[in-house]
Amino acid sequence: MKAIVTGAAGFIGFHVAKRLASEGFDVIGVDNLNDYYPVALKEARLSALTGNANVQFHRANIADPEQLSDAIEHGADADVIVHLAAQAGVRYSVENPAAYVDANVHGQVAIFERALKMRKRPPVVYASSSSVYGANKKVPFSESDPVDHPVSVYAATKRSAELLAHSYRHVHNLASTGLRFFTVYGPYGRPDMAPWLFTDAIFQGEPIKVYNHGDMQRDFTFIDDIVDGVFGAVNRILTNPGGTAPIYNLGNNKPVALMRFIEIIEEACGRSAIKRFEPMPPADVKCTYADIDLAARDLGFSPSTALEEGIPLFVEWFRGYNGR
Repeated sequence: MKAIVTGAAGFIGFHVAKRLASEGFDVIGVDNLNDYYPVALKEARLSALTGNANVQFHRANIADPEQLSDAIEHGADADVIVHLAAQAGVRYSVENPAAYVDANVHGQVAIFERALKMRKRPPVVYASSSSVYGANKKVPFSESDPVDHPVSVYAATKRSAELLAHSYRHVHNLASTGLRFFTVYGPYGRPDMAPWLFTDAIFQGEPIKVYNHGDMQRDFTFIDDIVDGVFGAVNRILTNPGGTAPIYNLGNNKPVALMRFIEIIEEACGRSAIKRFEPMPPADVKCTYADIDLAARDLGFSPSTALEEGIPLFVEWFRGYNGR
């Protein structure tokens, strides 16, 4: 089997490509290595990935149809596309909304158009986000909940990607599955996310920003559990495309209070954090909490990594990578 993985130098894409290769897939990885955060981390992921004989990597902007076509020329007979490339980061979407429309909307169209032209018309498993639930009050968030009030441009582009997938299923009968990820963390994680930001600040003796004065909860999900869910979605859409739901939540199903999250990081670092309490940013939400019944039923999804186990694994990797 052959899989195209976009965003292969990204956090989730790297781990997914690695897993697919270990399961015997030939993997064509695509990424533009943009500089939203230091490219050195993306290059470190690629170094860990491309030593595998089952992996080829091509640098390209997936929102550029010509670049995309050239990058996946050797994957024209792919069986599945795992589309994880995106402009990430909720708060940065306030500053640079155009980057999100380009990568997350134009990129989605480019991937689906490319799939239609490929030999096997491969199904697409693509990344969505828990951010589409916006400020929904009902918890846990279910795939059947209304998602028409996004509170950030990032969330709006992710919801747009879901609607585009629906259109391509309806008009072209192109099978696809969207995965709404809930606050993914772990080794090789992104520097703009709380685990990295807090760990880095603690080791440097600098203050951390505690938003909404600490009154927040997140459904933190360890990367290995997410990869299990993505792999389950790939298997499901390859073996039973007609029995695949259009959207699945992939979360830990156990939201953790922000102050407890900070305590766990402090314990893993062996140091206390200097806390600077701040109001809620306009693009953030107070709580995320995944209902994972559908993913458990269809994908065999069963997250097993508690935050108390996953954060020390991240901190251990962080110290090695940064020489702390």
